[in-house]
Amino acid sequence: MGLARVLTRGLRGLDAPLVTVEVHVSGGLPAMNIVGLPEASVREARERVRSAIQNSGFEYPASRVTINLAPADLPKEGGAFDLPMAVGILAATGQLNSQCLDEAELLGELSLNGELRPIRGALPIAMAVAESQRALILPEANAPEAALVEKLAVHSATHLVSLVASFNGSQPLPKVTKPRLQTKRIGQPDMADVRGQLQAKRAMLVAAAGGHNVLLEGPPGSGKSMLAKRLPGILPPLSQQEALEVAAIRSLVGEPIDMANFACRQPRVVHHTASVVALIGGAVKYS
Repeated sequence: MGLARVLTRGLRGLDAPLVTVEVHVSGGLPAMNIVGLPEASVREARERVRSAIQNSGFEYPASRVTINLAPADLPKEGGAFDLPMAVGILAATGQLNSQCLDEAELLGELSLNGELRPIRGALPIAMAVAESQRALILPEANAPEAALVEKLAVHSATHLVSLVASFNGSQPLPKVTKPRLQTKRIGQPDMADVRGQLQAKRAMLVAAAGGHNVLLEGPPGSGKSMLAKRLPGILPPLSQQEALEVAAIRSLVGEPIDMANFACRQPRVVHHTASVVALIGGAVKYS
């Protein structure tokens, strides 16, 4: 019987507020209660966490387990809370050394056999963790994008067993190095491929040089989309901060990050029926 605390992160748009997972194992009928505004995907973690702990060779407590996700007024969603909840249970029952839990933040979805599955939003979470000067432990599939953040210690794990072994001091987790980024565009459309369209190309060159907007108008098939897709090829590369912000949005929606063209400006094709709210983004911000 005991109490443990594990640090992790939630998602609120591009923000990643700190979430403290408090686990209390007490006497009573066997049950697991999760409080702190958990969505359905978080409440379902009860079965995933129980099976992952048992199938990894650890003992699941035949007691009452209460898990609090603080702050209580922040909605929690997604499977990223599986790993910190499992680690909290193991720490509260004395199966894991809890002395180093305050030095790292954990996130990851668990499969029933204890393997770690990737999550969405790993990059914006890593950017927030870097400001706290703590280490980040997450699934191996998310490690390359998290390692893009400067001055952040990123450790990857593939299974709950290896993670527990690292906390107990028998097998350290591998530290992820920053992936090598290309400085040249690879496999991107080039303005040099366009034949004709001299007036349109001249307008785009002027707009790219002066940082102006461009409005393309014409009948279907006249080459508007073709030219628009090639405009980023004559634009300057993104700065490190700009590239991270663009990649963070891709990570948030679950899109893969193109490491080969990390600093290149990527065009976004918007449907002609999109509303103004859809273009600029409209939502209610909960404080």
